[in-house]
Parts: sequence; structure tokens; C-alpha cells
Amino acid sequence: MSLLIIGGTGTLGRQIVLQALTKGYQVRCLVRNFRKASFLKEWGAELVYGDLSKPETIPPCLKGITAIIDASTSRVDELDALKKVDWQGKLCLIEAAKIANIQRFIFFSAQNVEEFKNIPLMKIKNGIEIKLKQSGIPYTIFRLTGFYQGLIEQYAIPILERLPIWVTNENTYISYMDTQDIAKFCLRSFQISSTQNQTFFLSGSRAWVSSEIINLCEQLAGREAKVQRIPLFLLKIVSQFFGFFEWGQNISDRLAFAEVLSSENNFSKSTFDLYKRFKIDTSEIVQLDDYFLEYFIRLLKRLLDINFEDVQKQKNLVI
Repeated sequence: MSLLIIGGTGTLGRQIVLQALTKGYQVRCLVRNFRKASFLKEWGAELVYGDLSKPETIPPCLKGITAIIDASTSRVDELDALKKVDWQGKLCLIEAAKIANIQRFIFFSAQNVEEFKNIPLMKIKNGIEIKLKQSGIPYTIFRLTGFYQGLIEQYAIPILERLPIWVTNENTYISYMDTQDIAKFCLRSFQISSTQNQTFFLSGSRAWVSSEIINLCEQLAGREAKVQRIPLFLLKIVSQFFGFFEWGQNISDRLAFAEVLSSENNFSKSTFDLYKRFKIDTSEIVQLDDYFLEYFIRLLKRLLDINFEDVQKQKNLVI
């Protein structure tokens, strides 16, 4: 099976590329910048130029391709890109996929998209889900919550750098996942025929609230977090003026998805059945506390290495 992966340089996309190559798939990555994507070529993937904002570049990328994995998405505050790439570009991609007789189209969406059409990204993802289902192309849709990788910037780094962590006053449980595990489910779907033309709510085996994640990072970092709490109703009001704020990526995302974050997350109720269907044991899934522990161990080793190099330089200067 030959795969065209879109968004291969992203946090999730690169994990899909790496695992697909490891499993022996022929992998082609649609890229706009060959230099930025050079590491994918070093891994063994074929790079082909394509730009979803330029429809004419899409059809040639599909020659000889069996399946498409779309792991790309624009940022929530990039309204022009959302319209040109995530909507118009992906409509062109779906049409090109129909002509190319693509045998499977995997699309990554988000939780509760149909409930939050007031948020541009949610409205677009919901629309693409509908268009994909209407296309006649065999599809698999994964609705995701959040990535472990995003929590490093949101919680770990602010604690280490003694910066404030912005949280709401709601106890919202979210079942985050490691992108490596999401990639595992993605590729496993090719091996299980019953996953065709299905939408799956993919989540981790345990849900966490922000206070638990903060406590975990405090223990591992050995320092107290500076927590700034904002009432969720206030975030909802401020989000109406989202474009006027420059609070940084984490705060921007939180503003844009204030209502989504406050929604009840029922994914964990069906997690066991989902894992069973994909023949994945929960013991294979990376747990959040283990992920953070490994991060802090790597960070500590890097700091020790830097300190060792500084000591050696000082010794050489003395000599």
C-alpha cells in the first residue's frame, strides 16, 4: 500500500510517517518546503511538492497512491489559511482523491465539532467530515482531544521558567494522547476492514484535569507553579474578541476553544471497546505521567551535559 501523508512535518504527521516507514509502507509526503521536510526524506519518505492553497498542484501528487492520511491543520487564529487550505484546499483534495480512485482517506478531526460551529476551525472540520462522507471515498475519521506534546509548552516549560500558567476554574477532564499512539491507531485501521466508513472518538485511557497535570509537573520539576485562574464564562466573553489579543499560542488556543474545553468528555466511557476493536492493549499506550517523567529525565540529562561542557571549558582555560 502506498500512502500520501499531508502534514508530515507536524507533531502528529511525523509520527505517522515514521511508523508507516517502519511497517514497510511506501510513503510519499506532500510538502511546500523541501528543506523544512528534509528529515522526512532522510527517514526514507518520498517528498513531492504540493500546496493545498494551489489546487493544480494536488492531482500529480496522487499518482500511484492507494491511501491518503491528512494530518494537517492550520492554527485557529489563521483565518485566511483556514479558508484557503483547510476548507477550499481540502475540498479540492477530496475531489482529486475521487478521480484518483483512492481506496482509503483518513482524516483527523476534533471532539464535538458539530456543536461548535461558531469556532471557524470546528465549523470547517465538521464541513470536511460531511463532504468526505458524501464523496463515496472509503474513509476513516478520528476525532481527537489533545496531544501530550502540547502539554509540555502549556505546563512544564512555564513551571521551569517560572512563568504563569493560565487555567480556568472548571474541572474539565480531558483524555490526552501521545501522538505516537494516535499514529498507531491510524495505521492499524488499514488492517481492520470494519474501520472503513467509520468515525472514532480517539482518546487516552485516563482523563486528567489541569490541576492534576500541574501537580505532576511540580513534583517532577521540584518547584511550585504560578497558577492564574480565569473564570470560564469570562473566557467565553473575551473569545468574542479573540483576534485582538496577543497572549501567546497557549492562551490563544484556550480562548478559541473555551467552550469546547468546558464540554463534557464522554470518550473514556467507550475507550475499552475502541481499543478492543483496534486490537490494541491499554498497556501499549503511553501514560501521561510516564511521558512527563521521560521528558524531565531527558531535560535533566541535557542540563548535566551542558554543565559538564562548561566545567571542561573552564578547565581548558585554566590550563
